[in-house]
Amino acid sequence: MTEPSHLTAVRESYDTVAAAYARGVKEPAELDPVSRAMLSAFAELVRPPHPGPVADLGCGPGKVTAHLAALGVPVFGVDLSPRMIDLARAAHPELRFTVGSMTALDIADGELGGILAYYATHHTPPRWLPTVFSEFHRTLAPGGRLMLAGHVGDDEHLRPAHAYGDHPVSYESYLLPPDRIAELLHEAGLVVTTRLVQEPEGASKRQVGTFLAYRPE
Repeated sequence: MTEPSHLTAVRESYDTVAAAYARGVKEPAELDPVSRAMLSAFAELVRPPHPGPVADLGCGPGKVTAHLAALGVPVFGVDLSPRMIDLARAAHPELRFTVGSMTALDIADGELGGILAYYATHHTPPRWLPTVFSEFHRTLAPGGRLMLAGHVGDDEHLRPAHAYGDHPVSYESYLLPPDRIAELLHEAGLVVTTRLVQEPEGASKRQVGTFLAYRPE
């Protein structure tokens, strides 16, 4: 089966920028207090004795994966970019990282106690989000938790030519309204419990939306 073009673009782009991205992306301890608090809240929701491992989907070089592990979460990382996974394994050899796509996860039905999708879905064309969110629902155990966070907007479609130190990229970004993201999660069978929108502050020029949801029993 032919791979969707957006997946090819994301893989090739992040393989290209991986080293620069790993150097430039913030450590979780450097995030703003609200973002750190949301990650801590998610960790509290999915730590044992809650059932099942937690998948950090779109884990990149594994910085947030390692942060969750330090908070007591039984977490592993998945990313589309083999180069990102190489960097994550080198930086955090004690954790498990695998190459994979959110559109077709190599994870059994109901296996996961939690999913983190942290700035990981914005390169997905809106017509593919139902597939991704259905995979979240399929792989979560009943009662399993999801945290999704990333930039939101008014149906903005961005086509950068360069990123992370002027490296060429071919991915595109889609910034959807928070209400639309919540609606798509609901349509996938997930129950949204929290919606938080942070307004642009400091160097940031875009809103950030964070969603907590769960798969019902």
